[in-house]
Amino acid sequence: MAREYEYTVILEYDEGIGEYAALVPALPGCTSQGTTPEEALANVREAIRGHIEALHQLGREIPTESRVKIAV
Repeated sequence: MAREYEYTVILEYDEGIGEYAALVPALPGCTSQGTTPEEALANVREAIRGHIEALHQLGREIPTESRVKIAV
C-alpha cells in the first residue's frame, strides 16, 4: 500500500520567464514550473514523487512537515 504525504507548495508567478514556479520547502531542491498554476502544480506533484522515490532508494528519511497551531 502506498503511503500518502502532504506538503506545502509555494506557487509564484515569475514575470521574467512568464511561468509559475512551484517549490516545496520541506523537500529542499524539489521545484517545478508551468505556464499555468494548474500545470505547475501537476508538475510539482511529479517532482515530489520523484524526490521521495530518490530519497527512498538512497535509504534516507522522508521529510514530513510539522504543523504548528498558534492562537492569537
